[in-house]
Amino acid sequence: MKLLSVNAGSSSLKFKMYEMPEEKVLISGYVERIGSKSSFYSITLNGEKIKKEKLIKNHEDAVNILIDELFENNIIESLDEIKGVGHRLVHGGDKYPNSVIITEDVITEAEKLKDLAPLHVPANLLCVRAFQKLTPNATEVAIFDTAFHQTIEKDKFIYAVPSEWYKEYGVRKYGFHGTSHKYVSKRAAEILGKEDLKLIICHIGSGGSLSAVKNGKCIDTTMGFTPNSGIVMGTRSGDIDYGMIPYIMNKTGMTLEEVDSKLNKESGLLGISEVSNDWRDVEKALKEGNEDAKLASEVMFNSIAGYIAKYFVELEGADAICFTAGLGENASYVRKNVCDRLKALNVFLDEEVNKKTILGEEGLISSEESKIPVYVIPTDEELMMARDTLELLD
Repeated sequence: MKLLSVNAGSSSLKFKMYEMPEEKVLISGYVERIGSKSSFYSITLNGEKIKKEKLIKNHEDAVNILIDELFENNIIESLDEIKGVGHRLVHGGDKYPNSVIITEDVITEAEKLKDLAPLHVPANLLCVRAFQKLTPNATEVAIFDTAFHQTIEKDKFIYAVPSEWYKEYGVRKYGFHGTSHKYVSKRAAEILGKEDLKLIICHIGSGGSLSAVKNGKCIDTTMGFTPNSGIVMGTRSGDIDYGMIPYIMNKTGMTLEEVDSKLNKESGLLGISEVSNDWRDVEKALKEGNEDAKLASEVMFNSIAGYIAKYFVELEGADAICFTAGLGENASYVRKNVCDRLKALNVFLDEEVNKKTILGEEGLISSEESKIPVYVIPTDEELMMARDTLELLD
């Protein structure tokens, strides 16, 4: 059975086609800079990556390119071969704790959430509509980024603000990166050979979030009402004192929108280091003696380690700490410096193994003396989406 996993961003579209239930990847692709004159896309087939430049005006164009590539590369002979399409929808509010088959009611509910993710929800729904038009016989499935975190209890998702903000306007912690956290928690259970686990999952990329998972269910996560809260990220500030916002507005004359943009797009590693939002550039600069880059990295390490310690207390222990996503999978220096701050929890890495466990390698990186095993588990959100799609089709 051929299933598609589709991940639409505000100006991008990633996809993978699987033969299920074998979980064999038939083709994958990444369309970038949608709506820009410099748009392009790449296709990966049989291990070979091919880049192509083309004017891609909107997400419907991107979907048409995707379908054309499926035909041109003999992946399908008919659109009817596509039995299901799993769509990543960034926000499901508190209505959807699981993936669901897309109906008009689901689309209507998603449209109501546009104010919570104004860049992503419209792009997500444009892709859904395009596939409904092109593949009317396929089952469309919504995989919500917020779904995995809907098991968090109210005392951990509610904010200490006037209760009407929650009751009338939905102000609460939602959490994001849920599909990744779900995949890694399931993979960790396979590795450790049991389901009743206490896991601390560290999804560290340009954006990053941690989750505390008990017996397969999320009990807390770092991102909140928006993806800007929690740990220090590439361009996002993470947790701040809200009082600085009116203060900076008064001092600089910036509008609320301008301050919000600064906190989302010009803060984090970029804001402190003034070097880059890319960890590789920051690491290079700090090793060359750049004090601002060193400070930025220390602040980020502290924020990650602080949440690991917090979740250790919430979980009343931990069976494993799992690193995943871009930095979590590849930045051994980040993992080392985070874990160096966890010696009070008796966490110790095998430094040689840690250095070697990169570029998609999965494995145990803690030493024998470590009381908590530390793993690197490469995430696979598209596979998790395909599994959810298959489950709903079945």
